[in-house]
Amino acid sequence: MSDKVLAPIRQKTAKWLGAAAVAALIAGGAVGGGLVVPNPAHAELRSMSQPMQGLPSFADMIDKVKPAVVAVKVKVQNVASRDDGDGEQFALPDFPPGSPMERFFRQFRDQLPDGQRGRRPQPRQFGQALGSGFFISADGYVVTNNHVVENAADVTVTMDDGKELPAKVIGTDAKTDLALLKVDGGSDFPYVRLADQKARIGDWVLAVGNPFGLGGTVTAGIVSAQHRDIGAGPYDDFIQIDAPVNKGNSGGPTFNLSGEVVGVNTAIYSPSGGSVGIAFAIPASTVEQVVASLKDKGAVTRGFIGVQMQPVTKEIAEAIGLKDAKGALVAEAIKDGPAAKAGVQTGDTIIAVDGQPINEAKDLSRKVAQVAPGKSLSLTLWRQGKERTVTLEVGSQPKGA
Repeated sequence: MSDKVLAPIRQKTAKWLGAAAVAALIAGGAVGGGLVVPNPAHAELRSMSQPMQGLPSFADMIDKVKPAVVAVKVKVQNVASRDDGDGEQFALPDFPPGSPMERFFRQFRDQLPDGQRGRRPQPRQFGQALGSGFFISADGYVVTNNHVVENAADVTVTMDDGKELPAKVIGTDAKTDLALLKVDGGSDFPYVRLADQKARIGDWVLAVGNPFGLGGTVTAGIVSAQHRDIGAGPYDDFIQIDAPVNKGNSGGPTFNLSGEVVGVNTAIYSPSGGSVGIAFAIPASTVEQVVASLKDKGAVTRGFIGVQMQPVTKEIAEAIGLKDAKGALVAEAIKDGPAAKAGVQTGDTIIAVDGQPINEAKDLSRKVAQVAPGKSLSLTLWRQGKERTVTLEVGSQPKGA
């Protein structure tokens, strides 16, 4: 055949071979001699399931810290079943109404003093709660969440090797949702340390705990946000992470890649009840302060200056001559409180504490709460278009405040 006749055929053949080559590549081979044969160049495609260089492996770090993480099992007394002191000391046995025995016991009961009559006492009812925790010292102190051990009648921790040990509650703090437990019978428990520096947004973190009672579970993610206020309490300052956290992870640690605890897992955001990649952890700095107080006193003592606050809106800032809508507006200075004694007035705006700026009202609450009662504190006020500074002695927060 002439070249003119062969040209179209060659073009069609080339197109067909090109398509075949693409199909062979997708299948992991190459076209050669009319057959599909293995091509070493594409062996890398099939090895993608192998760990890639550059991606972190957490195995060595987890081997070190996992023994310090425990499952917390709590026997909880049902609040509704508690003896509130007005239950009867004598109750009618279950006889048919109107029967001779029922009439006999009713007559006997009616002869008792009024204080020994009343409702039939309800039997105590118990449930079980599961959570997580971790040792922070070799002598057996364990950190967990307050809501894990709340109303606890009995607490048991299960170690990574399956050993179960009784624990007692040393102290709890509902406002930060932290609790401190103590396990006796040893001085060489595996433990982990709290991080000195807070995790940054984007840092790798690992959550270890007891989700759904499974125990010893590790999940990984990153710090996705800082300083979250989720309405849990007056001192909300949560780390947000996207490592999967579920029911039962509460009280467990969030680790950085150095094996230090950067937070204590305490809450999740979930329409379904399962992990959707948004979890919240109490920062290590808060844990350190609260645990130290619980260990020393069994309770947390916080600073108090005696002011009712409200946010500074853009409109308020313009009205009082502030450049930015920042600070805490004093709605009321409580009579005879530390602030009032120092000269703080209703209408003042607190814009700094000890020289540190106050961006919002909750900043003031957190900073004051961290100051021990009896210590001095300086407040920078904005009043009538001018800054002024007052110094006061911090008081102790009243119970229930």
